[in-house]
Amino acid sequence: MTVEPRAALDRLIAALEAHHHAVATRRSDDDPAVDDAYDVLADAYEVYEDSLATVFGEVTPFYLADEVDEEEDEDDDEDLDDIDFDDDLDDADESAQEDEPQPARQG
Repeated sequence: MTVEPRAALDRLIAALEAHHHAVATRRSDDDPAVDDAYDVLADAYEVYEDSLATVFGEVTPFYLADEVDEEEDEDDDEDLDDIDFDDDLDDADESAQEDEPQPARQG
């Protein structure tokens, strides 16, 4: 059963407003109202996106990111800590300098 795009848009707008209200009135970093509003917003977006695609053959320029386990995310951050970005930049600078033409020496 396809939802009418206009009805899905109205639901999406209401979900955006509810999410904004939940964020603006957050009581703590772990306020469940914000998490709930996030989930409702994500669902409303997916219904809207599906209805646009089904009825009009169109999509929005947005996408929902895949949720990542916080534990996996922390592991990725730790992996980045092991990388010495300064060494990579130094190597790139040296390589670029080797490729630059040297001025002719006058004698």
